[in-house]
Amino acid sequence: MIAPLIALALWTHLIWAWMYATRLPAMRAARMKPDSFAPRGEQMSQLPPEVRWKADNYNHLLEQPTVFYAVALSLAVLDDTSTLAIGLGWSYVALRVVHSLVQTLINKIEVRFAFFALSSLVLIALTIRAALLAF
Repeated sequence: MIAPLIALALWTHLIWAWMYATRLPAMRAARMKPDSFAPRGEQMSQLPPEVRWKADNYNHLLEQPTVFYAVALSLAVLDDTSTLAIGLGWSYVALRVVHSLVQTLINKIEVRFAFFALSSLVLIALTIRAALLAF
């Protein structure tokens, strides 16, 4: 379970780099100066949507996947090396990567939601697996 966990962490770092690789040039092009007194999100709302999508996705990778990290570590501590657990772990990572690509490239909400919902179901299955082993 450690490999899928590390893979998702690496993906999160890649999205972080992509976010800044697009955001910083967009801020320079807009001649934007960071303003600590501006309401949250106000300045970033001036950037093109394609730039904001990367930041939105980075934030999403810091939300629900934190549950995945906890469950994956729990399964590792519980020494669950079953094909089921490993398969679910990699499935979750694959679905989150596809979700990221949809959000950062085309941001079709209906498609993005489908991948989010599927990944959520996989995460629920992983959590139930961990609960059955722990209790």
